[in-house]
Amino acid sequence: MITPRTCILLLALMVAAPCLGASGPADLTPAQYRNELDRLLVSTAKLDEPGAGIPELINSLPSAWRVRDERGTFEISTEWLRENLGTLGYKYDEEVAKKIRDRLTQLRADLDEYEKDPSDVSRQRALMAGMLSRGEFRELHGPSWSDQVKQRLVQLLIRLLGRAITSSIFSNVGKFFVYGLMAVAFLAVAYWVYRSIRTSTRVESIVPESMPVSARGWRIWLAEARAAAQSGNWRDAVHLAYWAGISLLETQGAWRPDSARTPREYLRLIPEANPHRPTLSSLTRKFELVWYGGQPADEQVFAQTLEELEKLGCR
Repeated sequence: MITPRTCILLLALMVAAPCLGASGPADLTPAQYRNELDRLLVSTAKLDEPGAGIPELINSLPSAWRVRDERGTFEISTEWLRENLGTLGYKYDEEVAKKIRDRLTQLRADLDEYEKDPSDVSRQRALMAGMLSRGEFRELHGPSWSDQVKQRLVQLLIRLLGRAITSSIFSNVGKFFVYGLMAVAFLAVAYWVYRSIRTSTRVESIVPESMPVSARGWRIWLAEARAAAQSGNWRDAVHLAYWAGISLLETQGAWRPDSARTPREYLRLIPEANPHRPTLSSLTRKFELVWYGGQPADEQVFAQTLEELEKLGCR
């Protein structure tokens, strides 16, 4: 259901669309895209131990590669690569490393195939003709003689009905029918608008605005993390425990509250000389591997997260 607030937000996004579009992935030429794939093939060939340069490699990846040339533009997502690198960052797996290299090699081969001269299409036509000659396509054909007769009869019936509706006998009936449909449509739209306004008013009165992390005390975050752990939901438990640490540091004045920050941005706000930075770095890495990297969470991972929180002062 579209609320008045949603309409205002959509209008704001339409006005800001040119600005928002500038934050997407940068355009690459096919040559630049090939160099990027070659760089990743060299880097992933050195993944012979857990976490070997993986965080830096993940940070160097855009959300997607957008390749543009004279034939058009296409995007290739890097989400699969981020997830597999996150898995390797937690525990080295030769099969996962091989899967990464094989996928990158296939993307490299796809690029080479894409850049070949497409002028000779005789082979593709012969392949298509062979496919269409197979048994499952033999029953396919254009409209038959009977189909054409049926189509003409339907067109004739439509013309006769149209003449009848426009004749003097049915003109008034048709006019009243159209006016009645318009009235019903108007009443339906008016009722929908009324319900939307009433519903949005109730929702806005009970849903709080976006608040900083420290608006909820770290003890509340930690209590919810322990409750999630007791129910066996270890992934949520690690997630809630991480925000308990962020809430504590924010309460202590480590940075100015801002609900729009990412975990990496929180980490960059801690100076190198701050004694809490190594602990927060370790806590952030555990959280990212579990929440974004697809690493399985269990009781041991949650216990390690609690140890990091105790070092920060969450006792």
